[in-house]
Amino acid sequence: MALPHAASGELIELIGGEQDWSHFSAIALAKTDEIELVRLTLPKGKVLPEHHVPGEITLQCLLGVVVLDAHERSVSLRAGQMVHLSGGQLHALRAEQDSVLLLTMLLVKGY
Repeated sequence: MALPHAASGELIELIGGEQDWSHFSAIALAKTDEIELVRLTLPKGKVLPEHHVPGEITLQCLLGVVVLDAHERSVSLRAGQMVHLSGGQLHALRAEQDSVLLLTMLLVKGY
């Protein structure tokens, strides 16, 4: 059963309580016709292989450190930092520490 998305104006808890660092999780927090917000929990050492999405995205690091491979270079994304990627941009992630990210995707109609 899918978890309900947050409604407009509803408070969303991004970091709180006990985190389960034993596995990767991606929880859709909110979705409209234009955007989707997803909380990613990545345990240290977790790798998300190279992939892309049709629309533009932002990745905000809320906790920990992840390495982002994109544009033929690697950058460390730390708590309090974010990055924007153009739609279709190939990228991969690797958690250097237990990490929590907020992913915002602009949705492209027809995909």
